[in-house]
Amino acid sequence: MKIGLFGVGLNTYWGQFDGLLARLTGYQERIKNKMQSYEAVEVVDCGMVDDVDKANRAASLLKQEDVELLFIFVSTYALSSTLIPVVNRLNAPVILLNLQPLPAIEYDKINGMGDRGAMTGEWLASCQACSIPEFSSVFNRGGVRYDIVSGYLDDADAWEEIAEWIAAARVAAGMRQNRMGVLGNYYGGMVDVYSDLALQSTVFGTHVEVLEMCELVDIRKGVKEEDVEGKIGEFRRAFEIDAACSSPEIERAARTSVALDRLVERHRLGSMAYYYAGMNGNEYENIITSVIAGNTLLTGRNIPVAGEYEVKNAQAMKIMALMGVGGCFSEFYAMDFNDDVVMLGHDGPAHFIIAEGKVRLVPLPVYHGKPGKGLSIQMSVRQGAVTLLSVVESNGGLSLLAAEGESVAGPILNIGNLNSRYKFPVPIKEFVKRWSKAGPSHHCAIGIGHVTGILRKYAFLLDIPLTVIS
Repeated sequence: MKIGLFGVGLNTYWGQFDGLLARLTGYQERIKNKMQSYEAVEVVDCGMVDDVDKANRAASLLKQEDVELLFIFVSTYALSSTLIPVVNRLNAPVILLNLQPLPAIEYDKINGMGDRGAMTGEWLASCQACSIPEFSSVFNRGGVRYDIVSGYLDDADAWEEIAEWIAAARVAAGMRQNRMGVLGNYYGGMVDVYSDLALQSTVFGTHVEVLEMCELVDIRKGVKEEDVEGKIGEFRRAFEIDAACSSPEIERAARTSVALDRLVERHRLGSMAYYYAGMNGNEYENIITSVIAGNTLLTGRNIPVAGEYEVKNAQAMKIMALMGVGGCFSEFYAMDFNDDVVMLGHDGPAHFIIAEGKVRLVPLPVYHGKPGKGLSIQMSVRQGAVTLLSVVESNGGLSLLAAEGESVAGPILNIGNLNSRYKFPVPIKEFVKRWSKAGPSHHCAIGIGHVTGILRKYAFLLDIPLTVIS
C-alpha cells in the first residue's frame, strides 16, 4: 500500500537563512523513516515542494504511483498556491502534518542568540502552524477532503493518529482489491440482510464474484482421500476436537473444507457470504451442513466467511481482518440485566486470534433454523477490549456502525456456538436501543481492541458516515 509524502516551505527563505532547508528536510526524513517502519507501507516521497513547478512534478509522480493517501509536512510557512496543482490532480485525501521539532520553542536559546536574523531562522524552523489556517481555507473553498495532525516530531499521540491514518488507508486498499464470493441465496424472509451488491462494490471497491453451488459439488467430488487426511490433521492442530465428534462427521467436514479451499483459490477470494438449505439429504445439503469447520479455518486465514448470505457482515469482518483484529460472525443472543451485559454469539465461523483458549469443534444434533446436523464450534472471545462493527445500508447509501466495549467473564451457553458476554459504556437497555435504531442488520462483526479511531479515518477516506455508540 502506497502513501504519498512531501514537505512544503517558502523557497525565498533558503537564501536568507543558512542551513534552514537542510534542517527542514532532515525533519521530513525522520517522518518518512517512521512511516516506513509500519507494516506493508511504501512511502512515495516527493521531497521539498517549494514552488509550482515542483508541485506539478509531485502531482505527476503521485498519480503514477497511485497513492492511497497524501501526507503534507508543513515544514515552515509556505504559500497555499504551492499545494493547488497537487490537490487538483490527485484524487486522494490529504493529511496536513503540523509537526513542530519540539513541544515548545526554546525561548531563552533563541532570545540569547543576539543576531535577529539568526533568531528569525530558528523561529521559522518551528512555525509549522503558520500555514495551517491558510491551507484549510483554500481546501475548504476547493472542496478538498483533508484533516490535520498537530503535535511535534516525537509526540506519541500525534504518531498514534498518523498510524491510524496509515492503517485506515491499508484497509481502504485491501477492500478495493478484495474479491468477495457470494454462494447460494438469501435466507428467505430475513430481509434485513438483503444487500445492494452494486452499492457494496461502488462504495468499498470490492469485486463481487457470484458462485454456483454445483461448482462446489463438482470440486468436492474430486477431493482425494489423502487430501481429506491432511485436512483432518489441520483440524487437529487448529481445534480442540470434542470426543463426541464422530469420525464420519469429521471426515465429511474435512472433505468440504478441502473443497472450500479450492473454490477460494480458484476464484482468488478474500471473503465470502453464503447460505443454502438443500433438501432431503441431497449433495447441496450435505455440503452446507458441513461447512462450519472449513469456514472457520478460512476466517482464521483472514478470508472471512459470513453465513446466511450476509454480505454486509462479510464486509465488516473483512475490514476487521485487514486491521488485524479478527472479525467474528455474531448476533445478539440475550441480555443479562443482573450483570448489565449483552450476550452475542453465532454457530460460526469464528476467528482464532480473538479466542479465549483453543476453539472447540463439537457436534450439533440440529442447526437451529437450518436443515440437518453436523459439526459446529464452541468458543468465547477473550476477555478485554473489543469493538463491534456493522455495515449499514439505508436510504440508498452505506455507513458504518461501531461500539467499543469489553468482553467480560461470566456464565455462557455451551450450545456449540461462539458465545460471550459484553459490557459497554452505556447501560444495556440504552445500548441495544441506540445500536438497533442506527439501522444495522441483526448480525455484526466482533474484533479485539478498541479501533474506532481507525474506523473513523476509514469512513473519512470513503466519505461515508460512521456512528459510534458510546
